[in-house]
This record gives sequence, C-alpha cells and structure tokens, in this order.
Amino acid sequence: MLLVQFKANDARHVGILEDDTIRIIDGFSTTYALAQAAIRNKQKLAELAQSAAGNNTVAFADVTPLPPLDHEDPAHCYVTGTGLTHLGSADARDAMHKKIGGDVETLSDSMKMFRLGVEGGKPAAGSAGAQPEWFYKGDGSIVAASGEALAMPDFALDGGEEPEIAGLYVIGDDGQPYRVGYAIGNEFSDHVTERQNYLYLAHSKLRACGVGPALLVGELPEHIDGVSRIRDAAGNVRWEKAFVSGEKNMSHTIANLEHHHFKYQLFKRPGDVHVHFFGTATLSFADNVQVAPGETFEIEAPAFGPALRNKLAVIETQVAKVTAL
Repeated sequence: MLLVQFKANDARHVGILEDDTIRIIDGFSTTYALAQAAIRNKQKLAELAQSAAGNNTVAFADVTPLPPLDHEDPAHCYVTGTGLTHLGSADARDAMHKKIGGDVETLSDSMKMFRLGVEGGKPAAGSAGAQPEWFYKGDGSIVAASGEALAMPDFALDGGEEPEIAGLYVIGDDGQPYRVGYAIGNEFSDHVTERQNYLYLAHSKLRACGVGPALLVGELPEHIDGVSRIRDAAGNVRWEKAFVSGEKNMSHTIANLEHHHFKYQLFKRPGDVHVHFFGTATLSFADNVQVAPGETFEIEAPAFGPALRNKLAVIETQVAKVTAL
C-alpha cells in the first residue's frame, strides 16, 4: 500500500495511491493522525486506511504533494541518518576523499566503520549488532516535499543528492517507536565541505532534504531498484545512474539501524515523528558532477510510486549576531 499526504483546494488530505489515482481516506487529514489512531486501536495501519477510505478520488497529477509524514510542530520531528551501510558505499566514500590526495590510510576510520558493518551489521534476530555511523540533519522544517526546492545556504560549497530510503516513525503514547512505513528520499549534503576534512561531516549534513511523495506501508522488499538523475534547467538529463537498496544490498539490517537509533531515551518521546535515512552507495559527486542552482534532482524507484523531484535553490544566509544580556 502507498499512502500520500496532499493539499487540494487549500485543504489537507491523506489517501491511498492506486496507479495515478488517490482514494481519499475519510475522517483523517494527516498521516500522523491516521498512525496515532492505528497505534491507539492496536490496529495495522493498512487495515485502518483501507477501512476508512471512501469513494472520493482525485488524480495525483491534480494535487500538491506534501511530505508523507510530518508533525504540526516541526520541532517535534527529528531528521537523522546513517552512513556506510550499503555494500559499495565505502568505495564511493573512498573515491570522494582520495581526490584530495593521500592513500587509503587517510580513510582508516571510514574503512574501519564499513568493515564493522560487514562483519557485524546483520546480527541474529533479537541481538544488537555493530553500531553504524550516525548523523543529525535537522528538524521537520528542513523536509521538502516533491516539487519543492531544496534550499542550499549561500555559504555551502556544494549541494549534492544522496538517493536513499528513509524510515518514518511515530512515537506512541507508550513511548515506543512505531514504523509507519518507508519513503524514497534525497539526503542532500555538502560533499565538498565533507571532503575538506571528515570531521566536517556534521556540518555537511545540516542541510535540507527531500522525502516522498508516497509512503510504502508494510515491510521493505529485500531488493529495491532505483534511478537517480540530474536534469539541467531545460529539463534534459545530464547525469543518470541506477542505485539499489534494501537489506540484500546493505551491510546492516533495518532492525539493527533502528535499534541503534531508538536505544536513546531522547528519541522515545511520546508524540514525536522521526525521519531516518538508511544510507546509499550512489551519488553524482563521486562522478565529478556539481549541481547548479536551477537544476533538478530526480529520484525514483518503482516500489515507491511517483518520483521525488526537487530543484536546487540558493538562499541568502541570515547571520544571527549574538547579543549579550
């Protein structure tokens, strides 16, 4: 099942996407409310969505997509992620960093982290495996829906895509995380800043991201095929590469990545929303591509329905000067 949040006639709705048509769910205007009702009723989300879906339909092409899960207060949505989780991801990171010279020893920490995942990222069910790399991106205010621009601050040295799958979660009243589903995403980053010094990774991740437009309810297929593209200002494809995801192509299980995120009490506050990226092994920056403002990122995978499209934009930095009290 694919769920979508959208606006039509200035009103919010949530519905089931069936081919190019959305069947509107009655009684719920947000995925968040639908998920909370499922949690409180101890009901599967897909069952509740099907039972609440009415006869009213609208064409997907006629609506304005919203992120597939959000919170009315963006400060109560955490956006985070993991890296070096995919087979081949170390090669991409290696290639990126080696452009500044030196040998593989300069990447020892990255390679060690990758090996930890390969050796211990898929533990037996019920056991904790190796910790992945982890990073914070921001709160819900940084999440762009399909069709919205990805805003890059003018001090950024680069704005590059990272095609990834994200897990979307709601924390129930009982303080337990509930996975609402999965969505395709663009974990947009500043790779030039990261390449300067790996300790700048945290800075490079404090950027916008794109998520959606559809939410895949249920379990993630073991193998996901997708394509990442860069389109120039005229709409022509100037870079394209296939990518794969799903546990068959990963050095960690989804359960292990979730364990190491939600083991922190901070991330189990009732009512909060979490968007957690699972990593990638494909990015245009590794092929010496730099994306210019006005160009468009396009990420699609058939399992997630419509493509995610976001145009790159640059915004002026509003420097906050600290005033002593």
